[in-house]
Parts: sequence; C-alpha cells; structure tokens
Amino acid sequence: MDGPEEVARRNQAEALKGARRASARSAAVVHGEMKRGLVSLATIASTAPWFGLLGTVLVIHNSFGSVDGSKESIMAAIAEGLSQALVPTALGLIVALGTMWCYKYLLTEVEVFDSDMEIASLQLINQLCRLGTN
Repeated sequence: MDGPEEVARRNQAEALKGARRASARSAAVVHGEMKRGLVSLATIASTAPWFGLLGTVLVIHNSFGSVDGSKESIMAAIAEGLSQALVPTALGLIVALGTMWCYKYLLTEVEVFDSDMEIASLQLINQLCRLGTN
C-alpha cells in the first residue's frame, strides 16, 4: 500500500502527462486550422501560369484563324495576335508570383507560431513541475 506522498507524486505525474497531451492536442488543432487555407494558395500559385499559357495558346490560335489576304496583312495579324497573346502569360505569372509570395510568407508565420507555441507549452509544463515540487 502506497503512502499519501507516493499517491500525490503519482497524481502529479499523471497531471503533467495530461497537460503535455492537452498541449500537444491543442497545438495540432491550431496548426491544422492555420494551414487550412495555405493549400488553396499553393494550388493557385502552381496553376496560374498554366491558365496564362492556355490563354496565350487560345489567342494565338484565334489570330491564325483570322488570317487571310496578302503577306503583309498576314504578318500584321500574326504580330498583333502575338502581342495580345503575351498578356495572359504575363497575368498568369503575376498571379503565380504574388500568390507564391503570400504562401511562403504565411507558411513562415505558421512555422514561427508553431515554434512560439511549443516554447510556451514547455514553459507552462516547467512551471507546473516547479509548482508541484514546492
């Protein structure tokens, strides 16, 4: 049969284990909530250039479809179509670069928050250990 001090020590150890588990569970929940929107940003950043390229191909295709007449008019139509075709590519790249910058920035903020949360959790557990030994 254990004495009251042994029971108190065992209860304290169980309480600390419970605090560690609760802290880990909270960190996982908050981390999941913070990263939820980042997947959408990554998807936009990776697909935007492809939509820009698709727009470029469609504009070039349309410029060749409207070509008829003399050699000079054909060249003028193609040159105009090519200059218009660069717009979707540029927009796709601008969207991708901006979105990727936001994604990287927010991902770094989540990682910093995770680190801060881990430090705070360890400080809390240490404080609880100190209170329990006094």
